[in-house]
Amino acid sequence: MVFNTGAALLDAIVLAVVSRESEGTYGYKITQDVRKAIEVSESTLYPVLRRLQKDDCLEVYDQQFDGRNRRYYKVTDKGVAQLNLYRTEWESYSDNINRIFEGGGM
Repeated sequence: MVFNTGAALLDAIVLAVVSRESEGTYGYKITQDVRKAIEVSESTLYPVLRRLQKDDCLEVYDQQFDGRNRRYYKVTDKGVAQLNLYRTEWESYSDNINRIFEGGGM
């Protein structure tokens, strides 16, 4: 992708991906799902997950899977509110950009 992905957009994408699973989802699956939209490395994604956790947008819990612990991430109420704000902002932003690309004014 030629466009730079800012922190807010990455946060929004991660929250959207995690919010699809009511019981939460684990890091590797989050990475794979995010990569369907943008190219991102695990070394980029895990700091985003930690930041969202620190900001109380995600809660974290460990669960046994094949004899080892797997870390799961689940969206909190605050995370849902933040995701809704991101969605609203994205709609406005993308509408404005689309109008410019289509030759219209703002």
